[in-house]
Amino acid sequence: MLDCAIIGGGPAGLTAGLYATRGGLKRVSLFEMGMPGGQITQSSEIENYPGFFEEGKTGMDMMNTWQEQCFHFGLKHEMKKVDNITKTGEYFTIVLENGTKVEALTVIVCTGSVPKRAGFNGEDEFFGKGVSTCATCDGFFYKGKPVTVLGGGDTALEEALYLSNICSDVYVVHRRETFRAAPPTMERVLKKENIHLVTDSVIEEAYGGMMGLDGVKIKNTKTNEITDMPNTGLFVFVGLNVRNEVLKDEKDEFICKTNASGQVIVDLSMRTSVAGLYAAGDLRIEAPKQVVSAAGDGSIAALQVLSYIQEMD
Repeated sequence: MLDCAIIGGGPAGLTAGLYATRGGLKRVSLFEMGMPGGQITQSSEIENYPGFFEEGKTGMDMMNTWQEQCFHFGLKHEMKKVDNITKTGEYFTIVLENGTKVEALTVIVCTGSVPKRAGFNGEDEFFGKGVSTCATCDGFFYKGKPVTVLGGGDTALEEALYLSNICSDVYVVHRRETFRAAPPTMERVLKKENIHLVTDSVIEEAYGGMMGLDGVKIKNTKTNEITDMPNTGLFVFVGLNVRNEVLKDEKDEFICKTNASGQVIVDLSMRTSVAGLYAAGDLRIEAPKQVVSAAGDGSIAALQVLSYIQEMD
């Protein structure tokens, strides 16, 4: 019987493991198919994590030290895929890919979410080399330069507003004539002189060379006219795929409350609607999708686990 099973090995999961083991729990396992670290390991440069500010440091550099620290305090890494979680009585059953079952007093789910790809030519080739899904992560690299934003929802326009304070011009490309964003967000966007709305349009292609993205080709869906936009930054916000599969039962229904997008509903203590079950990081509602925030979530969830187990005794 595990004291705590942690599912997902990104910043939230690793921090949860660190706090749980340093807090005195002896039987804590982190289930992650690959090496822990999460999406941040794909970042070529980290500048916005407090205390981690060295030129040339990558996401992989940062997360390597996290793994070493967590394992030092007794966190066990199980390189196994979790199929689902069930709760019977006071305990949870973690069902692994091969049918093996592991019991745990508590569970912290940190499986995160991944941005959807738009599917235009060059998106994969230049991802991380000019194509980004995080304005707060990468916007600074385009200070004083023009950038393109793809998307028409709240996230796309909120990120465009953020970029407008850093970049010279922000071109928002949306396939429809009207935007799905909330009216207050639209009002703020329309007041920004350096935000330019490019409607009824899609990204046809992202192009560049060895040094990264050089620009994008924008296609008007009504006229088929192609506009060449020589920007070095393209930010894509067309939705998220929430990794919530482990929280579905055999009937494909969630075992805890989620919102319409499949994000787990938690309170400020990362508690879900099921006692002993916690969600942290990008999987939860209103997640800022920043490493520092995910780490904070993981610590909060682990501290709650410690209190929960103490009350069980």
